[in-house]
Amino acid sequence: MTRNRMLGLTLVAIISILSNSCGRLQGEDIEQEKEPDRPQARFEPKDGEVLVFVGQELEAIGGLEEFNNGYLDHFRIPAGWTAYTSLMPGDSVTFNAGLKGLDGVWTTDTWGDGYSNMSLQAADDDFKHMTLAIGLAMVNNERRVASGELDTLVRKFGTFLKELAPRPVFLRIGYEFDGHAWNHYDREDYLSAYRRIVDILKAMKCENVAFVWQSTGWVSNHEMLEAWYPGDDYVDWCGFSFFSRYEEQKMISFARAKRKPVFIAEASPTISDYMVKFNGDTKETILSNTTQAQEAWEKWFIPLFKTIEENHDVVKAFSYINCNWRANEMWTTNLTFKDIDARLQTGVWISEKWKEEMAKSRYVHASSDLFENLGSDGKGNF
Repeated sequence: MTRNRMLGLTLVAIISILSNSCGRLQGEDIEQEKEPDRPQARFEPKDGEVLVFVGQELEAIGGLEEFNNGYLDHFRIPAGWTAYTSLMPGDSVTFNAGLKGLDGVWTTDTWGDGYSNMSLQAADDDFKHMTLAIGLAMVNNERRVASGELDTLVRKFGTFLKELAPRPVFLRIGYEFDGHAWNHYDREDYLSAYRRIVDILKAMKCENVAFVWQSTGWVSNHEMLEAWYPGDDYVDWCGFSFFSRYEEQKMISFARAKRKPVFIAEASPTISDYMVKFNGDTKETILSNTTQAQEAWEKWFIPLFKTIEENHDVVKAFSYINCNWRANEMWTTNLTFKDIDARLQTGVWISEKWKEEMAKSRYVHASSDLFENLGSDGKGNF
């Protein structure tokens, strides 16, 4: 070996050692500069776990004497259920349903989407260890809420929420705020109304409530989400809906940047039709039909579970809507839901697939110590 070649190899070795050392030092510096773990949000389960919810009306959920062929009658009791009400007194939203305000809270009411009564459910033993997610609508009334005109209703609702303690409640204020085609919220009035509700409930010390800010999941980009964001002090969880256009959602990355957990607050199998981006049309999906159920599993269920698994650091809850959409008046002409029957218990094949998935350790269901484990500090303390 020549002297020059030996010097060349030695020089290469020295450069290699220095490069590796610099690389390690850079890596160490980067590691030190990484953003610390985000704080745990109110009622957020630990990393790698996701709360299972089911919705959204009495028949879909079941577990009651009169409504006894729903999700709770066929599957393991989930960690929570989803219900709806509104701050829309005197408003007629669908089929001339004159709303009183807080409909479906203490009485059995319908507005074209099946019967609802969250007090009936909360008093039943089957719901004893379940948390509650409430969708609070204020369509056509966000300005009245923002002005304080409906403060009495808000405080009445706050009293109800406090009475549910220690049951955790996830309150979705003005859910799908960017669904302009159906909610048509004024942005400034919406933001003022959202913040006013939160301020009132906090003043009332509704400490068993987590505030969820929910997008449609496909309308808004990051800039639009930022424009509608009420602020870190007003949002505990970010949320979005997982339907036929789930690939367009930006909420997960937005929430990660805001250091907030994500609640997939509405999810039901809807498969994109070739016209879906133009008019929302989806393919007929009847889960009692094994062929259609298998297609839904491949094209919708697997993507849902993949979204949860790949984003386990932020996606900490999801709600499956177990309803026969096509049987409820509200959806008979809706191009997205008019041909959907998402009831899992109606098909043997889909039921077994669902049970197999839900048996995985990441999914959190109802248990006697669930409320204790979902405290605001992770130790059961509100």
